[in-house]
Amino acid sequence: MAHQARKRFGQHFLTDGSIIHNIVSTIHPCKDDFIIEIGPGLGAITYPLMSLTEGLEVVEIDRDLVNFWKQKGIPDLVIHQADALTFDFSSWAQSCLNNIKNQQTLGQVKVIGNLPYNISTPLLFHLMKAIDWVDLQVFMLQKEVIQRMVAQPGDSEYSRLSVMLQMRYDIQDCFDVPPNSFEPPPKVNSAVVVMRPKKNTEIEAKVWTTLEALVAKAFSQRRKVLSNNIGEYRDVLQLDTATLRARAQEISGETYLDWAKILAENDQR
Repeated sequence: MAHQARKRFGQHFLTDGSIIHNIVSTIHPCKDDFIIEIGPGLGAITYPLMSLTEGLEVVEIDRDLVNFWKQKGIPDLVIHQADALTFDFSSWAQSCLNNIKNQQTLGQVKVIGNLPYNISTPLLFHLMKAIDWVDLQVFMLQKEVIQRMVAQPGDSEYSRLSVMLQMRYDIQDCFDVPPNSFEPPPKVNSAVVVMRPKKNTEIEAKVWTTLEALVAKAFSQRRKVLSNNIGEYRDVLQLDTATLRARAQEISGETYLDWAKILAENDQR
């Protein structure tokens, strides 16, 4: 019996051949790459990747789909039955990078997938823990989420997600994917995004933790001005009246980072 898509796992299976081709081309898999796919589903992307790379692994939470793949007995496919929100992508990526170095190849470490829309934001934050060892991330997401990811200061979609991701990644909104490309069709529009970790832009752990807390406070009440959300820091940050009257979505990520560095130096969050 064919697998029935499960709403609680946010399952929508990609069926459009041209979209599949475009996604695989965007991933640009090479033989020596190490790729992990989040949510392989019925294999729309998995099968093409298997023919192009030797280092493919998948993370799947649905036991029925795990059994679906195990029954196929594909020798080179590594299957992790796990929740992507708790899977240790850092350890996986470090192991892959060590293999690439030992084998002296030009392979890359890539994380890809059609991410469940109901957990996409927390999953994107979880994946940031592995950023130092990953070369490329290619995801299909709800179009609205990607609009927030690439939004600039002053845009209505500019948010905590925009600030935090743009501090660590170069993000490209590649192409849209209409609902009729899936079975069953989702009720929202989708799109494909490419995320490349920024190089030589290290942020100290203390500063990053401070930035997370600061940005969360700043955006906690989007309609309020900064004096309401982060007014407690006005003296330490030497915020002028104009800045205090601005809203969180009007401040650039670079400014938030500068503020976080000052707060971290003064042991404030």
